[in-house]
Amino acid sequence: MAAEQDPEGLAAARPLLTDFYQATMALGYWRAGRARDVADFELFFRRCPFGSAFTLAAGLRDCVRFLRAFRLRDADVQFLASVLPPDTDPAFFKHLRTLDCSEVTVRALPEGSLAFPGVPLLQVSGPLLVVQLLETPLLCLVGYASLVATNAARLRLIAGPEKRLLEMGLRRAQGPDGGLTASTYSYLGGFDSSSNVLAGQLRGVPVAGTLAHSFVTSFTGSEVPPDPMLAPASGEGPGVDLTANTKMWLERVCAILGLGVQEPHPGERTAFVAYALAFPQAFQGLLDSYNVRRSGLPNFLAVALALGELGYRAVGVRLDSGDLLQQAQEIRGVFRTIAAQFQVPWLESVPIAVSNNVDEKELTRLSQEGSEVNVIGIGTSVVTCPQQPSLGCVYKLVSVGGQPRMKLTEDPEKQTLPGNKVAFRLLGSDGSLLMDLLQLAEELPPQAGQELRVWPRGAQEPCTVRPAHVEPLLQLCIQQGQLCEPLPSLAESRALAQLSLSRLSPEHRRLQSPARYQVALSEKLHALVDSFHVEGLP
Repeated sequence: MAAEQDPEGLAAARPLLTDFYQATMALGYWRAGRARDVADFELFFRRCPFGSAFTLAAGLRDCVRFLRAFRLRDADVQFLASVLPPDTDPAFFKHLRTLDCSEVTVRALPEGSLAFPGVPLLQVSGPLLVVQLLETPLLCLVGYASLVATNAARLRLIAGPEKRLLEMGLRRAQGPDGGLTASTYSYLGGFDSSSNVLAGQLRGVPVAGTLAHSFVTSFTGSEVPPDPMLAPASGEGPGVDLTANTKMWLERVCAILGLGVQEPHPGERTAFVAYALAFPQAFQGLLDSYNVRRSGLPNFLAVALALGELGYRAVGVRLDSGDLLQQAQEIRGVFRTIAAQFQVPWLESVPIAVSNNVDEKELTRLSQEGSEVNVIGIGTSVVTCPQQPSLGCVYKLVSVGGQPRMKLTEDPEKQTLPGNKVAFRLLGSDGSLLMDLLQLAEELPPQAGQELRVWPRGAQEPCTVRPAHVEPLLQLCIQQGQLCEPLPSLAESRALAQLSLSRLSPEHRRLQSPARYQVALSEKLHALVDSFHVEGLP
């Protein structure tokens, strides 16, 4: 299989991004003559993260990219030869050089779908040796992506639909790959944009950002712009000296705010003018380099009003310290006062952006009714997932040669469900989600309006359910190494995620003590599980 010939293909994981025991098992399978036995694995998680009742499935596009590029290079095989026993048969390494995913079939939950414990995110079928080698990289690609997407979805639910959320955690991320993954899947989970330029280039994530404190503090006030002249936004009429006009407006603003004209920091003002000359259509002021009320705000207003005379509109201000909610309210009040004083109504609604270690608690506060905050930048709390660092996905063998396999363990939670399975989402007449149903692939699919007897996981007795609608969950993604149809774009998966979340009941969507979403087994699958407990491993 050839790798995708696009920029994203350059970011595909490499085959040796794996655990060493995958290589030792591969040798064991080959030595036992079982390398080509047909095997089926399922990738799933046991508990939803962050105490939520839901998870967003993510990482499928990365998995497809990895599978299409999967091929052991000579250097890969040579390294494995150096770490495996020296008496390993050279024919094994010759076999490794032939491996690809041309016989691998994958069924998956579409990216952005709701996922629940025990329901496969991926089903992977193919030659035993190959699909075993896929375990670690697929877990790596799916687990963190789904965790970040779910974390971002929680933050979006807290913020509500009106606030704009900017992911700005690259500098806090766990390495460059973690940073790219976080930026990609925080967007899928509901963020509006990212500061990560590479995520924009490779994944199409909208990028955003303006200036940092270093830009502001680099100016002293003595700097003279090479060209302070700025033409009107309409393109008609002579240019105006923005520096001179800003000084004029500063006097008028300070008089209204009760400040001396010498109080606002001259270097900050010079920085704002420099930025405005570079970005007259996208001027934003970072207000807290020195003092918000006595410096940042009047300096911003002076530049914004000077720009306004030329037909430009400032796009916002940003705060990065202090009581963000209170400051935003005070700033909005000043905007309204100045707007009324100078008859510039557009100033009243200039967006206010905030950042500074915003977590779920602070986001709740910033998103309360009456908040004047419009844009919220979140870094550490979205990319590092501090409440739970791992989703805990697992990749388990369920069938070999068409025969079910089950892991029987002393820990009931770690027992697996045997056999090739399909999954369905059962819905009520109003489209509400009732439960997810797992059943054996050989069973007839459930029908809308048909009463079903099922076994909810963890329950001691069966129950009956009559769904008004039935949705199959797992879609054929790759068949015998071939992509079945083009994957949706990241923006389309993001839209699916928001639609999926909207279908959750309030009891399942709430973030504190949510109701548990039910996953059930068909009677036949439940009976197969019981038979393993009675008979033990076959």
